[in-house]
Amino acid sequence: MTWMLSTSLDDFRHHAGDFLATRPAENTVLLTIAHRLAGSGLDAFGERPPVFGWWQAEPGGPVEGAFLQTPPFGPRLSAMPPALAAELAVRLAEAGPGFTEVAGVGGGAEPVRAFAAAWTAATGTEQSVRVEERLYRLGRLTDPPRPPAGQPRLAGPADRELAIRWYEEFLRELEMTLSEVARAVDDKLAAGSLHLWEDAGTPVALAGASPVLAGMSRIGPVYTPADRRGRGYASAVTAAASAHALGLGAQEVLLYTDLANPISNSIYQQIGYRPVEDCLVVDFRTP
Repeated sequence: MTWMLSTSLDDFRHHAGDFLATRPAENTVLLTIAHRLAGSGLDAFGERPPVFGWWQAEPGGPVEGAFLQTPPFGPRLSAMPPALAAELAVRLAEAGPGFTEVAGVGGGAEPVRAFAAAWTAATGTEQSVRVEERLYRLGRLTDPPRPPAGQPRLAGPADRELAIRWYEEFLRELEMTLSEVARAVDDKLAAGSLHLWEDAGTPVALAGASPVLAGMSRIGPVYTPADRRGRGYASAVTAAASAHALGLGAQEVLLYTDLANPISNSIYQQIGYRPVEDCLVVDFRTP
Protein backbone atom coordinates (compact mmCIF):
# COMPACT_ATOMS: atom_id res chain seq x y z
CA MET A 1 0.00 0.00 0.00
CA THR A 2 1.08 3.59 -0.28
CA TRP A 3 0.11 7.01 0.99
CA MET A 4 -3.61 7.66 1.30
CA LEU A 5 -4.53 11.29 0.60
CA SER A 6 -7.72 12.92 1.82
CA THR A 7 -9.46 16.23 2.41
CA SER A 8 -11.49 14.77 5.30
CA LEU A 9 -10.41 15.62 8.83
CA ASP A 10 -12.68 12.89 10.19
CA ASP A 11 -10.98 10.26 8.03
CA PHE A 12 -7.56 11.52 9.07
CA ARG A 13 -8.36 11.37 12.77
CA HIS A 14 -9.99 7.96 12.39
CA HIS A 15 -7.01 6.43 10.61
CA ALA A 16 -4.06 8.36 12.04
CA GLY A 17 -5.26 9.53 15.46
CA ASP A 18 -4.00 6.56 17.45
CA PHE A 19 -0.68 6.61 15.59
CA LEU A 20 -0.13 10.28 16.42
CA ALA A 21 -1.01 9.72 20.07
CA THR A 22 1.64 7.01 20.50
CA ARG A 23 4.39 9.62 20.09
CA PRO A 24 2.76 12.84 21.26
CA ALA A 25 6.02 14.75 21.61
CA GLU A 26 7.25 14.26 18.04
CA ASN A 27 3.70 14.63 16.71
CA THR A 28 2.72 17.61 18.83
CA VAL A 29 2.14 19.98 15.92
CA LEU A 30 -0.15 17.59 14.04
CA LEU A 31 -2.14 16.80 17.18
CA THR A 32 -2.73 20.45 18.03
CA ILE A 33 -3.53 21.53 14.47
CA ALA A 34 -6.04 18.69 14.04
CA HIS A 35 -7.62 19.62 17.37
CA ARG A 36 -7.96 23.26 16.35
CA LEU A 37 -9.44 22.35 12.95
CA ALA A 38 -12.00 20.17 14.70
CA GLY A 39 -12.95 22.90 17.16
CA SER A 40 -12.71 26.04 15.04
CA GLY A 41 -13.49 24.76 11.55
CA LEU A 42 -11.45 23.82 8.51
CA ASP A 43 -10.90 27.52 7.73
CA ALA A 44 -9.09 28.13 11.03
CA PHE A 45 -5.78 28.76 9.23
CA GLY A 46 -7.10 30.30 6.01
CA GLU A 47 -9.68 29.95 3.31
CA ARG A 48 -8.05 27.13 1.36
CA PRO A 49 -9.05 23.67 2.64
CA PRO A 50 -6.50 21.54 4.47
CA VAL A 51 -5.27 18.19 3.15
CA PHE A 52 -4.26 15.06 5.04
CA GLY A 53 -2.52 11.75 4.51
CA TRP A 54 -1.42 8.55 6.24
CA TRP A 55 0.67 5.51 5.26
CA GLN A 56 -0.27 1.88 5.85
CA ALA A 57 1.48 -1.21 4.54
CA GLU A 58 -1.94 -2.84 4.02
CA PRO A 59 -5.59 -1.89 4.56
CA GLY A 60 -6.41 -2.07 8.25
CA GLY A 61 -2.75 -2.36 9.18
CA PRO A 62 -0.88 -0.01 11.50
CA VAL A 63 -0.23 3.53 10.34
CA GLU A 64 3.49 4.29 10.11
CA GLY A 65 3.45 7.90 8.97
CA ALA A 66 1.09 10.85 8.59
CA PHE A 67 1.01 14.46 7.47
CA LEU A 68 -1.36 17.38 7.32
CA GLN A 69 -1.24 20.66 5.46
CA THR A 70 -3.13 23.89 6.09
CA PRO A 71 -2.42 26.06 3.03
CA PRO A 72 -0.65 28.38 2.54
CA PHE A 73 1.65 26.54 4.94
CA GLY A 74 3.57 23.50 3.73
CA PRO A 75 2.93 19.93 4.84
CA ARG A 76 3.82 19.09 8.43
CA LEU A 77 5.26 15.60 8.76
CA SER A 78 4.73 13.24 11.66
CA ALA A 79 7.47 11.07 13.04
CA MET A 80 8.19 8.60 10.22
CA PRO A 81 11.01 6.72 8.51
CA PRO A 82 12.80 8.92 5.95
CA ALA A 83 11.87 6.49 3.17
CA LEU A 84 8.18 7.18 3.76
CA ALA A 85 8.80 10.92 3.66
CA ALA A 86 10.54 10.57 0.29
CA GLU A 87 7.64 8.45 -1.00
CA LEU A 88 5.18 11.11 0.16
CA ALA A 89 7.04 13.80 -1.78
CA VAL A 90 6.78 11.78 -4.98
CA ARG A 91 3.09 11.05 -4.30
CA LEU A 92 2.27 14.74 -3.81
CA ALA A 93 4.28 15.71 -6.88
CA GLU A 94 2.25 13.20 -8.91
CA ALA A 95 -1.02 14.52 -7.45
CA GLY A 96 -0.03 17.98 -8.66
CA PRO A 97 -1.21 21.46 -7.73
CA GLY A 98 -4.79 20.40 -8.40
CA PHE A 99 -4.63 18.57 -5.06
CA THR A 100 -2.35 20.93 -3.14
CA GLU A 101 0.51 23.33 -3.73
CA VAL A 102 3.68 22.57 -1.80
CA ALA A 103 5.92 25.57 -1.12
CA GLY A 104 7.76 24.02 1.81
CA VAL A 105 7.75 21.28 4.43
CA GLY A 106 8.32 21.00 8.18
CA GLY A 107 8.91 18.33 10.79
CA GLY A 108 11.71 16.20 12.21
CA ALA A 109 15.05 16.88 10.53
CA GLU A 110 15.59 13.46 8.94
CA PRO A 111 12.11 13.05 7.37
CA VAL A 112 12.17 16.66 6.15
CA ARG A 113 15.57 16.21 4.49
CA ALA A 114 14.32 13.05 2.76
CA PHE A 115 11.11 14.75 1.61
CA ALA A 116 12.99 17.81 0.35
CA ALA A 117 15.50 15.75 -1.62
CA ALA A 118 12.74 13.71 -3.29
CA TRP A 119 10.56 16.78 -3.93
CA THR A 120 13.30 18.80 -5.61
CA ALA A 121 14.30 15.80 -7.72
CA ALA A 122 10.71 15.24 -8.83
CA THR A 123 9.80 18.87 -9.48
CA GLY A 124 13.04 20.58 -10.48
CA THR A 125 12.68 23.10 -7.66
CA GLU A 126 15.37 24.25 -5.25
CA GLN A 127 15.32 24.11 -1.46
CA SER A 128 16.49 26.39 1.31
CA VAL A 129 16.29 26.00 5.08
CA ARG A 130 14.05 28.66 6.62
CA VAL A 131 14.60 27.71 10.26
CA GLU A 132 16.32 25.02 12.31
CA GLU A 133 14.44 24.24 15.51
CA ARG A 134 14.90 22.07 18.56
CA LEU A 135 12.01 20.39 20.32
CA TYR A 136 12.30 20.33 24.11
CA ARG A 137 10.44 18.30 26.73
CA LEU A 138 10.03 19.48 30.32
CA GLY A 139 11.80 17.32 32.91
CA ARG A 140 11.46 18.74 36.42
CA LEU A 141 10.17 22.29 36.39
CA THR A 142 12.41 24.65 38.35
CA ASP A 143 12.23 28.36 39.06
CA PRO A 144 14.31 30.67 36.86
CA PRO A 145 17.79 31.10 38.39
CA ARG A 146 17.27 34.88 38.50
CA PRO A 147 13.51 35.41 39.00
CA PRO A 148 12.36 38.78 37.67
CA ALA A 149 10.15 41.25 39.45
CA GLY A 150 6.43 40.73 39.02
CA GLN A 151 4.01 37.84 38.83
CA PRO A 152 2.03 35.84 36.24
CA ARG A 153 -1.66 35.99 35.49
CA LEU A 154 -4.05 34.61 32.92
CA ALA A 155 -4.91 36.97 30.08
CA GLY A 156 -8.53 38.02 29.83
CA PRO A 157 -10.80 39.81 27.34
CA ALA A 158 -9.33 43.20 28.30
CA ASP A 159 -5.92 41.97 27.07
CA ARG A 160 -7.16 40.97 23.61
CA GLU A 161 -5.78 43.91 21.63
CA LEU A 162 -2.40 43.70 23.37
CA ALA A 163 -2.20 39.97 22.72
CA ILE A 164 -3.07 40.42 19.04
CA ARG A 165 -0.38 43.08 18.67
CA TRP A 166 2.23 40.91 20.36
CA TYR A 167 1.24 37.87 18.24
CA GLU A 168 1.73 39.98 15.11
CA GLU A 169 5.11 41.26 16.30
CA PHE A 170 6.17 37.71 17.14
CA LEU A 171 5.20 36.48 13.67
CA ARG A 172 7.00 39.36 11.95
CA GLU A 173 10.22 38.56 13.79
CA LEU A 174 9.96 34.95 12.55
CA GLU A 175 9.04 36.14 9.03
CA MET A 176 5.82 34.14 9.27
CA THR A 177 2.24 34.98 8.43
CA LEU A 178 -1.04 33.84 9.98
CA SER A 179 -4.24 35.03 8.36
CA GLU A 180 -6.35 34.47 11.48
CA VAL A 181 -4.28 36.07 14.25
CA ALA A 182 -7.31 37.49 16.08
CA ARG A 183 -9.02 34.11 15.89
CA ALA A 184 -5.96 32.36 17.31
CA VAL A 185 -5.85 34.82 20.21
CA ASP A 186 -9.57 34.44 20.84
CA ASP A 187 -9.20 30.65 20.98
CA LYS A 188 -6.42 30.95 23.56
CA LEU A 189 -8.39 33.45 25.63
CA ALA A 190 -11.50 31.27 25.56
CA ALA A 191 -9.47 28.26 26.65
CA GLY A 192 -7.82 30.18 29.49
CA SER A 193 -4.37 29.26 28.19
CA LEU A 194 -2.77 32.63 27.46
CA HIS A 195 -0.44 33.81 30.21
CA LEU A 196 1.02 37.25 30.90
CA TRP A 197 3.87 38.31 33.16
CA GLU A 198 3.21 41.61 34.87
CA ASP A 199 5.82 43.90 36.39
CA ALA A 200 4.48 46.79 38.49
CA GLY A 201 1.03 46.12 37.03
CA THR A 202 2.21 46.33 33.40
CA PRO A 203 2.18 43.27 31.08
CA VAL A 204 5.76 42.64 29.89
CA ALA A 205 5.71 39.13 28.35
CA LEU A 206 3.31 36.53 26.99
CA ALA A 207 3.22 32.73 26.73
CA GLY A 208 0.51 30.51 25.32
CA ALA A 209 -0.16 26.82 25.89
CA SER A 210 -1.97 24.29 23.75
CA PRO A 211 -4.77 22.08 25.11
CA VAL A 212 -3.73 18.83 26.77
CA LEU A 213 -3.95 16.21 24.01
CA ALA A 214 -2.72 12.62 24.36
CA GLY A 215 -1.17 13.74 27.64
CA MET A 216 0.79 16.53 25.90
CA SER A 217 0.67 20.33 25.94
CA ARG A 218 2.98 22.64 23.96
CA ILE A 219 4.06 26.10 25.10
CA GLY A 220 3.98 28.84 22.48
CA PRO A 221 4.17 31.49 21.39
CA VAL A 222 6.54 33.03 23.94
CA TYR A 223 7.09 36.73 23.34
CA THR A 224 8.70 39.66 25.11
CA PRO A 225 8.72 43.11 23.43
CA ALA A 226 12.21 44.16 22.38
CA ASP A 227 12.50 46.93 24.97
CA ARG A 228 11.70 44.50 27.82
CA ARG A 229 14.14 41.72 26.96
CA GLY A 230 17.08 40.56 29.02
CA ARG A 231 15.23 40.80 32.33
CA GLY A 232 14.10 37.18 32.74
CA TYR A 233 10.46 37.75 31.80
CA ALA A 234 10.38 35.08 29.07
CA SER A 235 11.66 32.27 31.28
CA ALA A 236 9.34 33.34 34.11
CA VAL A 237 6.18 33.44 31.99
CA THR A 238 7.18 30.15 30.33
CA ALA A 239 7.57 28.54 33.75
CA ALA A 240 4.13 29.84 34.72
CA ALA A 241 2.50 28.49 31.55
CA SER A 242 4.31 25.17 32.04
CA ALA A 243 3.07 24.87 35.62
CA HIS A 244 -0.46 25.61 34.42
CA ALA A 245 -0.23 22.82 31.81
CA LEU A 246 1.04 20.38 34.43
CA GLY A 247 -1.86 21.38 36.67
CA LEU A 248 -4.28 20.49 33.87
CA GLY A 249 -2.85 16.97 33.74
CA ALA A 250 -0.21 17.20 31.02
CA GLN A 251 2.30 14.40 31.31
CA GLU A 252 4.55 15.99 28.70
CA VAL A 253 5.05 19.74 28.32
CA LEU A 254 6.90 20.72 25.16
CA LEU A 255 8.25 23.76 23.35
CA TYR A 256 10.26 24.63 20.23
CA THR A 257 13.23 26.96 20.05
CA ASP A 258 15.09 28.46 17.13
CA LEU A 259 18.60 26.96 17.10
CA ALA A 260 19.90 30.29 15.81
CA ASN A 261 18.91 31.86 19.15
CA PRO A 262 21.33 30.60 21.84
CA ILE A 263 19.64 32.69 24.53
CA SER A 264 16.27 30.94 24.25
CA ASN A 265 17.92 27.51 24.10
CA SER A 266 19.75 28.35 27.31
CA ILE A 267 16.96 29.89 29.38
CA TYR A 268 14.50 27.07 28.79
CA GLN A 269 17.04 24.47 29.84
CA GLN A 270 17.56 26.46 33.04
CA ILE A 271 13.92 25.88 34.05
CA GLY A 272 13.98 22.15 33.27
CA TYR A 273 13.52 21.61 29.53
CA ARG A 274 15.58 18.90 27.81
CA PRO A 275 16.15 18.26 24.06
CA VAL A 276 13.99 15.71 22.23
CA GLU A 277 14.86 16.16 18.54
CA ASP A 278 15.98 18.67 15.94
CA CYS A 279 13.47 19.87 13.37
CA LEU A 280 13.56 21.79 10.10
CA VAL A 281 11.32 24.02 8.05
CA VAL A 282 12.41 24.00 4.39
CA ASP A 283 11.13 26.26 1.59
CA PHE A 284 10.99 25.35 -2.13
CA ARG A 285 11.38 27.74 -5.01
CA THR A 286 11.43 27.52 -8.77
CA PRO A 287 14.92 28.27 -10.17
